[in-house]
Amino acid sequence: MAAVYLDYNATAPVRPQVIEAVARTMSTVGNPSSIHGPGRKAKNLVEKAREQVAALVGARARDVIFTSGGTEANNQALASAAHRPTFISPIEHDSVLGAAPTAATLRVDSDGLLDLDYLETCLKNSEPALVSVMAANNETGVVQPLSQIADLVHEHSGLFHCDGVQAAGKMPFNKQDWGVDLLSLSSHKFGGPQGVGALILGPGTECPSLLKGGGQERSRRAGTENVAGIVGFGLAAEIALNELSEFQKLETFKDKLEQGLKNLSNSLLIFSEHAPRTVNTTCFSWPVMAAEKLLIQLDLASMAVSSGSACSSGKVKSSHVLSAMGVGADLAGSAIRISIGWDTKPEDIDQFLEAFGKIVDRNNRKVSSETN
Repeated sequence: MAAVYLDYNATAPVRPQVIEAVARTMSTVGNPSSIHGPGRKAKNLVEKAREQVAALVGARARDVIFTSGGTEANNQALASAAHRPTFISPIEHDSVLGAAPTAATLRVDSDGLLDLDYLETCLKNSEPALVSVMAANNETGVVQPLSQIADLVHEHSGLFHCDGVQAAGKMPFNKQDWGVDLLSLSSHKFGGPQGVGALILGPGTECPSLLKGGGQERSRRAGTENVAGIVGFGLAAEIALNELSEFQKLETFKDKLEQGLKNLSNSLLIFSEHAPRTVNTTCFSWPVMAAEKLLIQLDLASMAVSSGSACSSGKVKSSHVLSAMGVGADLAGSAIRISIGWDTKPEDIDQFLEAFGKIVDRNNRKVSSETN
């Protein structure tokens, strides 16, 4: 049985057109900093991709800085707060939490939505600050009220950084309309290659380069550009933008999945069920079984999903996102995330529900035999 891949928030399958474009680019030669013909050709490819990535999020091409991914982009953005107070939400990705270890922590409600009143209080009692809040959560899919956050931050002369990694390509996104000053993106979340991302600046916004050396990326990020990766990133961004309305149809898949899950077990809980979420993400808890054990059983059934949070070593660990939402240890310890995307098919949902249903049935029989 072929594996059913339902872990798009970890990484999406690379689109076939992108694979072809990356391979084609790798068969050519040229450093974008060279002034000869092959160098100019490579430069043109990078600049075309810059325009494609900018268009995906309603930004200006000249404000796009290509990076090695969302983690580097987040680190570079947080470095711009060296002389500012910093506030971050408690549900941020580890690359934000790790980049700002001394930042003050904001609050979220039980759905994972930012407490705007608390944010306003923090900003009133602070010097102009940098505030970092993700657009969509990687575990729950909850979408934050970005324009309201930006208004509050700017009202108090601050800067607003947004980790848009899980939102770009999955929902309409306009950086300028929403008032985002610094935006992080990652190619591999919507069908591009791994190892390439971007930090996008707002008009008049600058931040220090993390990498010192040459003058690439308008001296904002030293190092020879990953031309093939950037070309793939640009093409994936263009396709994602063109297919954005089609992507929204995945909400019917999510609705079918969540209704099916609830039909299989009365004890199952879907986190942030009634909050605004991306159309592709479901995070649920089946407190009957620990996440690690459930993941193993699903993997044996060829279902590729993840726990609510997985660290780089692949081990299951407690979710800081669910903890910040006030979720108890038992529920958080059984959290499973399902995330779908551009290549998900209706039968993938059917097969997952069938596999999970068998696990529920086996567990029910085991409990019944133990109590008799």
